Amino acid sequence: MSGEEARNGTVEEESGNSNHRFDGKSGFDAQTGIYHSLVKLGDHQKIPTRPDLDTATFVLSQFPQAKKSESQIALVDAATGRRVTYAQLLRSIRSLASALYHALGVRKGDVVFVLSPNSLLYPTICLAVLSVGAALTTANPLNTASEISKQVRDSGAKLAISAPEELHKLSPTGVPTILTSRKSNNHNLHFLSVEELIECFDPPLEFPRVAQAQSDTAAILYSSGTTGTSKGVILTHANFIAFMTLLRWSADVSSANDDVFLCFIPMFHIYGLAFFVLGLLCVGTTTVVMQKFDFQAMLHAIKAHKVSNILAVPPVILGLVKNASKAGGGLSSLRRVGSGAAPLSKQVADEFRRRFPWVELRQGYGLTESCGAATYFVSDKDAKARSDSSGMLIPSFCAKVVDIETGKALPPYGEGELWLKSPTIMKGYLGNVEATAATIDSDGWLRTGDLCYFDGDGFVYIVDRIKELIKHNGYQVAPAELEAILLSHPTILDAAVIPVEDEEAGQIPMAYVVKAAGSELNEEEVIQFVAGQVAPYKKVRRVGFTIAIPRSAAGKILRKELLSQSKHQLVSKL
Repeated sequence: MSGEEARNGTVEEESGNSNHRFDGKSGFDAQTGIYHSLVKLGDHQKIPTRPDLDTATFVLSQFPQAKKSESQIALVDAATGRRVTYAQLLRSIRSLASALYHALGVRKGDVVFVLSPNSLLYPTICLAVLSVGAALTTANPLNTASEISKQVRDSGAKLAISAPEELHKLSPTGVPTILTSRKSNNHNLHFLSVEELIECFDPPLEFPRVAQAQSDTAAILYSSGTTGTSKGVILTHANFIAFMTLLRWSADVSSANDDVFLCFIPMFHIYGLAFFVLGLLCVGTTTVVMQKFDFQAMLHAIKAHKVSNILAVPPVILGLVKNASKAGGGLSSLRRVGSGAAPLSKQVADEFRRRFPWVELRQGYGLTESCGAATYFVSDKDAKARSDSSGMLIPSFCAKVVDIETGKALPPYGEGELWLKSPTIMKGYLGNVEATAATIDSDGWLRTGDLCYFDGDGFVYIVDRIKELIKHNGYQVAPAELEAILLSHPTILDAAVIPVEDEEAGQIPMAYVVKAAGSELNEEEVIQFVAGQVAPYKKVRRVGFTIAIPRSAAGKILRKELLSQSKHQLVSKL
């Protein structure tokens, strides 16, 4: 059933042993308080339910077959131009899996820690680990040695696979380690590398088929900890298989199957892992891989490789808007840009479409805890008409909007916490029963911690993180709203808003601003710029100028760092 068909009237949805009727326009069921997806999967797109299906088997079964796999390019190195076909990728996965099993003794239930920037080998490593029944845990190479030691201990990793330049961070853990690639430094020659293991086990030695279940753990991913302590998110094979099925559906409806994608999103993050390491290989597309993000390198890669599709985060889209004169000519091949991981403001979205009218811009929403999925725009027309929305619930998802004071499920336009239910929802937090119970209720609903509302047509609008709302004189102020206004200023390159304690008001909004080179913008001008566009209680009361806004690898503002800075330093006026 399409969204248009659903909107014609009231729809019956079978749930358990009873039928529920929901509004065909909004997807809302007044009886249960549940929003239903208005888009359904076709019979050929159904999520596989075979209990013994695992992630690697599912992905590898989607690879192009026979002669096509020999010519179809799976991966391209953006820096060197090196190409890997699907057939070559399959052989390297099988060889490394054989090495992990026979040479390194990796078995079902083991956890393998991966510490590396993006590379052509990243998908090989992950799919080989999953092929022998082990689980992945990935980390940001920028993490400190103490952060890495904590994750190794918490995840119970048996083996680590590390980029050579990050090896020193793993030494204190004592975990056996192999390198991603050969290292010329003499003191590292005794370490095996993934490249050597693939060569030694080509052709691969057979090993017994590992009996796996969809309910088994496939990955333990650590949340960014932007508002609290980082926790290990347990994602199962069922979660990834459901996500990849939905990604194939999305590629079908967007006609993106033959696109060339550019990957600069970190592969260790759910956004990069689910889309680029696993999901797009099921679609048969070509992915150009950047080791790390660099704006000029991104522009060069798009032009050189005729990239048609990028998955980005809001700071990248903002950068394209602010540098449109430099970027425009090189983006002629670009057809689609997806935005996720953090809110994209209406002002930035509208300006992007004005400057790049031939490019479809579609925003989506997801969490590590939902395997990166939840909402998306099926239609570019809808995305243009609702540029401040994150799209509609994708197939297989249900939602509630729960009043944060009363716990009541709210109808369209009611603002509350977004709750989600889907086959992609995590199993729980590793070794943290209390946090799991606080996040997933007894009926399987995931409390996202995000404030949102649905409109009358079933589109979702994310207001902000509930924990990040500023409480000013009894009113709630959303930092994201003020940040969007600040970014519309012609000489403000980036901005973040945090709460600052105040004896009279409780909290006041403070803005940190990155201004353009040569700009003489001052604190009072920033305050007045915002004051002219918001209610009095939302006004920014203090401004700090800084050279950069701290962000996670996925583009989320690290407000904890700014809060610490505001408490321990005087406002810097650059």
